[in-house]
Amino acid sequence: MIPVPVVVTVLGGWCAVYLADTLLKSSNSLKASYEDWLLTYGLSVSPFHLRWQTALFNRQFYNWGRWKPKFLYLWFSVGMVFGIVAMFGSVILLGKTLLQTLTQMLTEAPKAQNDRMLQVVLDFLNNVSWSSAAWVPGVNLPISQLTYFFSAILISGVIHEVGHGVAAIREQVRFNGFGIFIFIVYPGAFVDLFTTHLQLISPVQQLRIFCAGVWHNFVLGVASFMVLFLLPAILFPFYYTGVGALVTEVAEDSPANGPRGLFVGDLVTNLQDCPVYNVEDWNSCLGDISEKSQVGYCYACLPARKVIEASKVCRTNMDCHKDFVPSFCVTPSLENQTRLIRVKHPPHIDMLYVGHPMHLQYTEDRFASCH
Repeated sequence: MIPVPVVVTVLGGWCAVYLADTLLKSSNSLKASYEDWLLTYGLSVSPFHLRWQTALFNRQFYNWGRWKPKFLYLWFSVGMVFGIVAMFGSVILLGKTLLQTLTQMLTEAPKAQNDRMLQVVLDFLNNVSWSSAAWVPGVNLPISQLTYFFSAILISGVIHEVGHGVAAIREQVRFNGFGIFIFIVYPGAFVDLFTTHLQLISPVQQLRIFCAGVWHNFVLGVASFMVLFLLPAILFPFYYTGVGALVTEVAEDSPANGPRGLFVGDLVTNLQDCPVYNVEDWNSCLGDISEKSQVGYCYACLPARKVIEASKVCRTNMDCHKDFVPSFCVTPSLENQTRLIRVKHPPHIDMLYVGHPMHLQYTEDRFASCH
């Protein structure tokens, strides 16, 4: 849920801004100067909406719009085709989802229809998960990720509007300015086009302009995916992989939290006798440990912790005789699915975890495969 202090801060901030705007506009002595100041800096204030518009970037937009006309014509024509295909594809996808859900509702008992109505909404949200509207800060997006989230929205919005602006200039539509706005907490961007010019051009030209935004967002998404895919090669000189799972965060309620537990920056290399080279190995090893019976440790009359830290795991006494040391395979007496797991994270001493392996996995899921 969204923390109450965040809600109070947002609502209080907007109330203060709107109240100040109302008081200044209603003041006989300050109204004229305040409105001139807003006009000079291209600002406008309304409830939960703050907008800034400028003509500072007009020259740059016109330079982009007049750069290689043939290439831009081909570029935005491809974008127009993509926009049309994507629009019909989205309608078909959402229509299919709605039809399937309604069909299931009609075949179910009346008592289950209320639950199915909720499922309709969830299915739609899942199918439009690419939209920022499907992500609600504090609900299905951690508060700690807000900086990245809003930065991504702003960058995506700017690229989107740059597409509209450049395409409009390419089609000889007058470009009045570019701006940025904040609606409640969501940032965005916009371009101001001369509406009369936009209405006079042909429908195909209008489509090139209208589809340019989503086309640029698609290209941005592909470029971002390529950078993400090539990130190991790009950052190769600065890190290495395949040496363990790096702990990047430890939850407060994690069973691995504590003075003898895991810390941010620890590199987990082994779980019992299962080597850990990356995050996938961490999850795989915990899954194997939970499915198999508890392993033992070769015991030779030493304190328990030293035995577990120094000896290898075993399943029978024969495993301990391989080293020609007189010892026995001792298995901890644990009930249900509880396991004793030795977690190696050098240079620290081994962590001894007692509990269900999945609890360790679910509360300790912030890992990276690099170090």
